[in-house]
Amino acid sequence: MPVFSFEAMDGQGKVLKHEVEAENREDAITKIRSMGYIPTRVSQKAQTQEDAMAGYGIDMVEEKEVKPGLFARIRGRVSSSQLSNFTVQLATLLEAGLPIVRSLRILENQLRAGGLKEQVRTVADDVEGGSSLSEALARHPGTFDRLYVSMVRAGEAGGVLDVIMRRLGDFLEKSVRLKRRIIGAMIYPAVIIVVALAVLGFVMAFIIPRFQKLFKEFGAQLPFITETLLSISSFFVNYWYVFLLGVVALVVLFKLLASSGGGRSFMDKTKMSLPLVGDVYKKAILARFARTLGTLVASGVPILQALGIVKEAIGNAVVEGAVENVTSSIKEGESIADPLRQSGVFDEIFVNMVSVGEETGDLDKMLNRIADNYEEDVDVKVESMMSVLEPVMIVCIGAVVGLIVVALFMPLMSIIKRLS
Repeated sequence: MPVFSFEAMDGQGKVLKHEVEAENREDAITKIRSMGYIPTRVSQKAQTQEDAMAGYGIDMVEEKEVKPGLFARIRGRVSSSQLSNFTVQLATLLEAGLPIVRSLRILENQLRAGGLKEQVRTVADDVEGGSSLSEALARHPGTFDRLYVSMVRAGEAGGVLDVIMRRLGDFLEKSVRLKRRIIGAMIYPAVIIVVALAVLGFVMAFIIPRFQKLFKEFGAQLPFITETLLSISSFFVNYWYVFLLGVVALVVLFKLLASSGGGRSFMDKTKMSLPLVGDVYKKAILARFARTLGTLVASGVPILQALGIVKEAIGNAVVEGAVENVTSSIKEGESIADPLRQSGVFDEIFVNMVSVGEETGDLDKMLNRIADNYEEDVDVKVESMMSVLEPVMIVCIGAVVGLIVVALFMPLMSIIKRLS
C-alpha cells in the first residue's frame, strides 16, 4: 500500500510530521482528519528529491536574533533585482552539482564591486569556516531577510538546497517583475505631472506678472477669471515658501502617521479604499501575501513560522492584523480560511481557494495559483488605468492651459479694441 508523508496541526496548533498508509491521496487526507489533525501538506512518499521536499517539514525553532554584520551596516542596500539574479545563479550552480563554497566563490568573482560582492565573500568565508549557509546569510539581514534565511534553512534540513534555491529564485523574480510593472506604469503619468507643474509654476512666476503690469499701464477692466488668475500668481510669487512649507508639512505628517500603529492602519485602509488605484494596490498586496506564504509552505517551513514571516514581509497593517487572527485560529485548532473571511480584506474567491487547498492538502499549490491570478489581474488593471489616464491627463492639462489663455486674452482684446 502506498505511503504518504504529511504535515498537519493538532488542536493546540502544534506542527506534526508523520506518515500514513492509504490507497490514494484522498484516503490519506480522510485518515489524517479522522485522527483529529488538520493537514497542511500531503504527498506520496517521494522517489525524487523535489518530491521529497514537497512533503517535508522542519521542526519549529526559535530564531536567534543576529546583529547586522559590518558590511550590512556600512555598505549600501542590495537591490531586489541583484538579489534575484544572485539567487537564480546560485540555484543553477547547485543544481549542476557544485559545492556551496565553490558556487559562492564563482558568483563572487562575477559580481561587480559593491555591497553584494562583499557580502557574498563574507558568506563564503563563513561557510568555509564551518557555518551553515543559513547561518552565514543571517549575519546580513539587510540583504537576506528572515524569509530568505528560513527557506534556506528548510532546504538544508531536507537536503534539497538546490530545489529550495530554485523556488526562492522564482519567487524573487516574480516579485521583482510585479514591482517593475507597477512602477513602470506610474513613471509616465508622474513625468507628465511634474513637467506640467513646472511649466505652470514658470507661467505663474514670470509670464502672468508681465501681463499684470501691462493691464495696469492701460487701465484695462479685468473680468473675474482674470482677477482670480492674477491673485493666484501674486500669492505664488510673494508667498512661494508657503507652498514649500505645505509640502514639507505633508511629508512630516505622513511620516508621523506611518510611525504609529493606528495611523499606519488608517493609511493602509485608505490606500485600499481609493477609487481605481485602491483595487490595484489591494490585489498587489494579496498577491504578495499568497506568493510569500505559498513559497514558504512549499519549502517545508511550518505554517505558524511561515505566517510570522509573512506578517513581517507583507508591509500592510490591515493584512498583518488578518495574519494575527489566522495565527490565533490555527493555534486553537481551527482552519485558515475562516479568519481570512472574517477579516473583510480577502475576497470570496481567495478564501474559497484557500479552503479547497486545506481540504485537499495542496495549500502551497493553491496559494501560488492565487498569486498567479492576482498578479495577472493587476497587470490587466494597470494597463486599463494607463489607457484611461493618458487622455484624462491631456484633457486636464489642456483645460488649465485654456483657462489661462482665456483669462489673459479677454482683457488684452479689450485693450486692442480701445487702441484701434
